[in-house]
Amino acid sequence: MKLKILSWNVRGVNDKSKRKIIKAVVRKQKADLLCFQETKMQVMSEGVVRSLGSGRFLDWRALDAIGLAKGILVCWDKRTLEIVDWEVGHFSISCKFRNVEDGMVWVFTGVYGPFTREERECMWEEIGAISGLWEEPWCLGGDFNLTLYQSERNRNGRITSIMRRFAQILDELGLVDFPLQGGLFTWSGGLNNQSWARLDRFLATPTWLDQYSRVSQKDFLALPQTISQFFLREAV
Repeated sequence: MKLKILSWNVRGVNDKSKRKIIKAVVRKQKADLLCFQETKMQVMSEGVVRSLGSGRFLDWRALDAIGLAKGILVCWDKRTLEIVDWEVGHFSISCKFRNVEDGMVWVFTGVYGPFTREERECMWEEIGAISGLWEEPWCLGGDFNLTLYQSERNRNGRITSIMRRFAQILDELGLVDFPLQGGLFTWSGGLNNQSWARLDRFLATPTWLDQYSRVSQKDFLALPQTISQFFLREAV
């Protein structure tokens, strides 16, 4: 079975005009599973989800925002995936799925990472706890708000303790960092947007990759965090 998974930090879905742009992108990509981070919606509604253009064969789960910060939305095509169980945390939302086509059961976790060291440790604890909830193959995707390698910033710099800690977590949980489509960098900022980094990624257990041996880089898509970046990349 083939899957296409899309991850996107949309920086808010609480604006109607912005949702129209997101809807156009979603319809073009035709993903089976969508994970939006930073929704900025304190209470996600069916109407807002439908307005994102995922179609009438839709199911979804959300982690509500705190004020106008954070928030995760995971939605999927019910013709492809059936939800079996789910778990909502502080930094993630996990869904246990059964494939409609072949009956395989697996887990997807959508992540939106924090900025502080203390909260990151809480996120690692949460992800570690999720790994113990189910034994099925596991895939994680989202905006982790940190890099893993020096090459993931246009100004390489040095290997930091945060990067070492990230690598340690991947090793402890047996997660593989999977290549994705959408360009090397997914975030820009700083003075005149001159700083670029890859903050978004997909991780998976070897058992998940074994089950989806036909999945390729083009099936994992992480979009840049601003609408203008997306359309610039599409035009290149």
